[in-house]
Amino acid sequence: MAEKVDKKQAAAAKPAKEAPTGAAAKQKAEGLAKAAKAKNSASLKVDDGIYKPSGERVEPRLQTRFKKEVRKGLAEKFKVENPMLQPKLEKIVINVNMGRHLEGTKLPANVKTTVLDTITRVTGQKPVVLKAKKSVSNFKVREGLETAAMVTLRRDRMWHFLDRLVNLAAPRIKDFRGVSDKAFDRQGNYSMGLTEQGVFPEINMAEATFTHGMHINFVFNNSSPELSRFILTELGMPFVKPEENKKRR
Repeated sequence: MAEKVDKKQAAAAKPAKEAPTGAAAKQKAEGLAKAAKAKNSASLKVDDGIYKPSGERVEPRLQTRFKKEVRKGLAEKFKVENPMLQPKLEKIVINVNMGRHLEGTKLPANVKTTVLDTITRVTGQKPVVLKAKKSVSNFKVREGLETAAMVTLRRDRMWHFLDRLVNLAAPRIKDFRGVSDKAFDRQGNYSMGLTEQGVFPEINMAEATFTHGMHINFVFNNSSPELSRFILTELGMPFVKPEENKKRR
């Protein structure tokens, strides 16, 4: 019994392990930081098209094409060689009108939910609900009522949305022959519209309570209608062919 007591006293008398100092502490801290970084990078999704599992950013392919190919075409065809003077796509604005569904002073719950869910799925960004600034009796709209939902895309999300619009959504439009090449303003901004949200593969129309379209604006800097048309054409925008324009006239 005495021996057991002596062992316990000896164990208690031993000095506690000293905390690492100097180089050892620095090395331990670096090891913990690397482990945390590896854990965070492992949780990143590969299919979001923005980051690799290592945490490295992946540049959108349309942005890469714009830098390597479209800028050279602008310099050769339009003699705009200075990169600071060359036009560029600044943002894409998507707007969905909800005012026509107003019932008195409120929107039906299913309308607002469907529109916000559609924009969020298509763009990967939460939209903003807009309220009427003025009362218009002809449209049965009062000031302060929720009449539209809008989202503004920039940088990576903008390029990813344009890629999906050109290569996935446009070919799914029924009887599609191309988008109009006449919808440019003086500053080179381009506008187009879609009649239904089902053209995007992210939307399951079986779950949608009603069909709605959207208005899409492409905003450019340092541009003109000719320059913007060239950029969008090079990025894959399916404009109507000249012969189709003549038939429509």
